[in-house]
Amino acid sequence: MSDTESLGGDLFQEPEGYYKPPPEPHYASYVRKVEKQPKDINLRLIGSSPLWGHLLWNAGIYTADYLDEHSDELIKDKCVLELGAAAALPSLICSLNGAKQVVSTDYPDPELIENIEHNVKSTCGHLNNIAVKGYIWGNDYTPLLETIAPIGQEKFDLIILSDLVFNHTEHRKLLQTCKDLLSSNGKCFVVFSPHRPWLLENDLQFFETAKEFDFKVEQNDLVVWKPMFPDEDPSTAEVRSRVYSYFLSK
Repeated sequence: MSDTESLGGDLFQEPEGYYKPPPEPHYASYVRKVEKQPKDINLRLIGSSPLWGHLLWNAGIYTADYLDEHSDELIKDKCVLELGAAAALPSLICSLNGAKQVVSTDYPDPELIENIEHNVKSTCGHLNNIAVKGYIWGNDYTPLLETIAPIGQEKFDLIILSDLVFNHTEHRKLLQTCKDLLSSNGKCFVVFSPHRPWLLENDLQFFETAKEFDFKVEQNDLVVWKPMFPDEDPSTAEVRSRVYSYFLSK
């Protein structure tokens, strides 16, 4: 009698249904606050992601709202880079508002990148001013700069960082990337919510570190919206409801 038989079955056989299929992609609707077309943008979000690309965050909505409202100043005829784009809503808004070129980037995970490409095609398929790239902060800039070189641009006029400062270990890589890729008259638009209220000071440290990289730091706004996860600790709801926005410039 084999060991398997004596123990009543194969110890290494997983129970039926043990491996669950990955969650299916889902959709979120964004309604623009300005009188521009298209009025509604239907975003596809990946089913799940350890990089948090499966949700439409308050910071992303605020960023899109603000850029839509201030498009003539910040976007029109400008070169725009979005880092950590997730579903890429701000990138889409920039493309629709007449940016000269938009480069929408996120971690080079095939599912994330394909999802951004899907959203670009479904929303901005009639435009030719937006490209999608997989990019790891601090790595070689060549693939990003090659995208804007054909239109005679050496660096970016606007760099978007929406809900990225929670990556505390990556602050210096983010800031170095911004410093190296931002044009002399450009701006970085940094928006975030403190999803972990006990680490708010660590989030805000990003802006102190930015000064070490010779950035001028200007707080743009602080609004309070409905928190992303209302069922979490109610004592932290007010902090989690905040959406901070800043501009960095050289």
